[in-house]
Amino acid sequence: MTQMCTDAGRSSNSEGPTLLSGWISRPALALELGVCEETLRRWADARRGPPYIRAGRKILYRRSAVLDWLEEQEGLGQRRGRRGARR
Repeated sequence: MTQMCTDAGRSSNSEGPTLLSGWISRPALALELGVCEETLRRWADARRGPPYIRAGRKILYRRSAVLDWLEEQEGLGQRRGRRGARR
């Protein structure tokens, strides 16, 4: 029986959790966040974005870590304010 794999490592013949079910690829995360992949690359280079791992050439983000990172961003946005903003 042949299994077709999708981007995040899930098989089309899913009979339960797969090895990568708690992970999301960079293209899929970019789509969910509404940003381009290049933005995620820049965030990673600046150490501003969600934590990730490299599996060969593939970049994967743990879904729970992305949710934690998003919650951190919510708190940072309230503390930053608009100091030094241009008018």
